[in-house]
Amino acid sequence: QVQLVESGGGLVQAGGSLRLSCSTSERTANTYYMAWFRQAPGQEREFVARVNLVGGTLFANSAKGRSTLSRDNAKNTVFLQMNKLKPEDTAVYYCAAGPSPATISGGFVHWGQGTQVTVSS
Repeated sequence: QVQLVESGGGLVQAGGSLRLSCSTSERTANTYYMAWFRQAPGQEREFVARVNLVGGTLFANSAKGRSTLSRDNAKNTVFLQMNKLKPEDTAVYYCAAGPSPATISGGFVHWGQGTQVTVSS
């Protein structure tokens, strides 16, 4: 059973930063592409960023230039650092794992429970 455990969400003022973490098993971390998605109330789940097995990253335009994505292979953890946060970044952020370099939610087969990020203006 694949488990993805997110942490690091919270309330932050606009312009601030947060680092989200996604911990999983060694097998999952060494098998799948790992990604972050987010979903705001009443909106569809949208792609934020993805990292491959060797650390290569891809970002959505909304995150590009403000975020970094890294993986600590020793800890089987992926980190999403988000800077210069805006109120429109407010959403539940989900960690996902999947077998292909997708940017849509349907391309990922395993999901975490989500962590709330709220950015106040």
